[in-house]
Amino acid sequence: MKYSSPANLAVLACPGGEVFADEVIAHLKKLYRHNFDYMVGELAKQYAMDPTVVAQQINFVCDASAPAHRIAGKTDSFRCPRFKVPARFSFFSNGEIKAEILESIRGKDIYIVQDVENHYPVCFNDGELQKILSVNDHLMTIFVTVDAAKQAGAERVTLVVPVYPYARQHKKKGREGLTASRVGKILESLGVNRIITLDIHSREIGTAFNYMRVENLHASYQIIRALSDLPGLLNDDFVVVSPDTGAVDRNKFYATALKKPLALLYKERDYSRVSKDALDNNIGELKLLGNVKGKSVLMADDMLGTGGTLLKAMKFLKEQGAGKVLAAISLPLFSGNAISYFDEAYNEGLFYRIIGTNAVFHDEVIHREWYINVNITKLFAQTISRLHQGLSLSSLLDNRDIIVKLFSEKPE
Repeated sequence: MKYSSPANLAVLACPGGEVFADEVIAHLKKLYRHNFDYMVGELAKQYAMDPTVVAQQINFVCDASAPAHRIAGKTDSFRCPRFKVPARFSFFSNGEIKAEILESIRGKDIYIVQDVENHYPVCFNDGELQKILSVNDHLMTIFVTVDAAKQAGAERVTLVVPVYPYARQHKKKGREGLTASRVGKILESLGVNRIITLDIHSREIGTAFNYMRVENLHASYQIIRALSDLPGLLNDDFVVVSPDTGAVDRNKFYATALKKPLALLYKERDYSRVSKDALDNNIGELKLLGNVKGKSVLMADDMLGTGGTLLKAMKFLKEQGAGKVLAAISLPLFSGNAISYFDEAYNEGLFYRIIGTNAVFHDEVIHREWYINVNITKLFAQTISRLHQGLSLSSLLDNRDIIVKLFSEKPE
């Protein structure tokens, strides 16, 4: 009866992942309450019993089978666990980070949450110190937290990182490291059993490990739902444009789901130059395969950094006669001065909307008129719940059926 006794499921939030973890926990509480009430109702009907008695017996069996994880509270109704494990994180003057877990987690199924791209101040030393952390600082926080969880006797450790760190360093062009796989191997050596992430930059990263699994979730359903809520957009002439050759499969998925044509932008790059920011990048000439004149355009990509390539693509599409230009971004990093560059581009009429997810914490861009923020924490909560219960993730990893259902329920 794991569905009704989630007391050995625990979420441990690193400082950068507090906001994301709290939203995931809120969904977990609703999910387990719904599952419990549903099961009580079904069993009460099947055995012609009073629902209160059924709930009490379910709780009795759960408490008897796992006394170490017994939840205090009423015995004849759902007793929601806290899920969140209290922890203290210390930041020392020499830059070292320390993680302390403040209650027993022995034998528990632990999910450690971290947002490695959170570049807003986070709290250390019981709230007495605030620090803005780099990706490397967040990654080191993951290392010390995983080690603390293993030292404290956690039965299984799963790392929840909506943005996989160093994901763009996944292939060699010369004398350089494969840092994406190296980071994973370090985590594997620390005892991480599984990683849950979102739209990983390269699926090959997940094949680099001996036993650690990578569950790569997709935000396409949440993005398409937000897109379909924009009034009149999909009723107009509409085309999906892949912003480069590497994003063809992703944009083909969107084109198929929306039943719209697919076009392609080809970028010629000068690899002797290093992209510095949105205005100084290594893109040379752009070429378009397809027709966008007078059409609304959607470009989908996994990640937005400084935004230079996307801004140049938007400007080029407008020059080709495109109408409304939109972008769908799973991991909206908005590095450096990207937000101000997009403010300028929006004022110039280069694009209509950007749809992003809350996989990365932002306190600034979400208030922009041109930005639509979609919440993917429910997807992560469902994944955590299913993994904890040993259930299949197929319907979450391949979301084509629920996208079809979405459009079948939409009025014409």
